[in-house]
This record gives sequence, C-alpha cells and structure tokens, in this order.
Amino acid sequence: MPAYNSMFNTDPNPPRLIGNFPLLPLRTKIRGPVYPLPFPDPALPENESPDQDSESYDILDEVLALFRANTFFRNFEIQGHADRLLIYGIWFVSDCLGKIKPTASRREATKEVNNLALDTNFAIPGDPSWPLRQMYEPPRDRQDAEVLRQYMMQARQELAERLLARVYADDETRPSKWWLSFTKRKFMGKGL
Repeated sequence: MPAYNSMFNTDPNPPRLIGNFPLLPLRTKIRGPVYPLPFPDPALPENESPDQDSESYDILDEVLALFRANTFFRNFEIQGHADRLLIYGIWFVSDCLGKIKPTASRREATKEVNNLALDTNFAIPGDPSWPLRQMYEPPRDRQDAEVLRQYMMQARQELAERLLARVYADDETRPSKWWLSFTKRKFMGKGL
C-alpha cells in the first residue's frame, strides 16, 4: 500500500518555490514570508482542523491528519512539490513528540516544543546535515535561503502550536498516550 500524498500537489495555483521546496499559504498569526489564509469559524475548537474543502484548510492541517498513517511507511514517492513540505512537517512533528515526556503537563510540553520550534539553528535544503539531500534542491542564493528559513520557522511554530492542541485535547495535565505512541517511529527511517 502506498503512502498518503498531499492533496496540495494538484492545486491549480502553483506555489512559490525555493529550490523545489514550496512556500504554501498557512493559516497563522505568526509573521512570515507567506500570505496567511483566513481563519475558519471561531466556534471550531483549536484541536480540530477545518474541512478539507474550506479555504482555511492548509498543508499543516494535512501534516497532522496524515502523520500517524504515513509514519508507518519506510518509502514515500514524491508526486509533487507539496509532498516535500509534507515530509518535512512529519519529521518535525516526530521531533516535537520526542520532546514531550509522558508525565508532562501542557505547560511543560509547550516550553519544550516551543524551544524546538524557535531554535534558529536547523538545517534547510542544501545544508550538509539535511536528510534526503538528493530529493531537495538547495536555494539559489543567500536571500532565497533566508526566506526559506523564515518560512520553515513560521511553519514550525504554527505546527508546534497545533500539535500541542491535539496532544492535550482531552487533558491539560497529561499528554495523549495515543499521540505519544508514535515517538519512537521514524518516517522513512529518517529524522531532522
């Protein structure tokens, strides 16, 4: 059975690319280089995503929706540019889950995960420590590299926030064992 690919691969409006990494719009209040998507109905709980047909549904919602299913796959066929961002998001979610201790309250976990999300010393495509270097093209120049780093930072912060909302959806004092059961799994046998 093949892994689940991104539905944003078929988007009629092609995203801006740096190398071959897409800068897709995100639903976020965090400042960054991309156009923010509108927020859905305020009655939608923070631990849920809008409907896939909604204009507010973004790639980060898809990362969280496909994370558990895709972590079981050791092979992943990239069918479009959005898949590259999907892979990065799944790796980042795995790193975040690894930082959450089974006994950590939401406040403690938020501190650990935000430290990871706000860390500016992370690899981008083209860096020697980037996993799957052969599948990601490096940025053309230093300016593109900086824009890509800002975008990835924006995506990391928003993804961390949404992940914590799901992991602590039922209880603020204990993380979901169901989510933490994926901490030891590595998507494609790799990590950030």
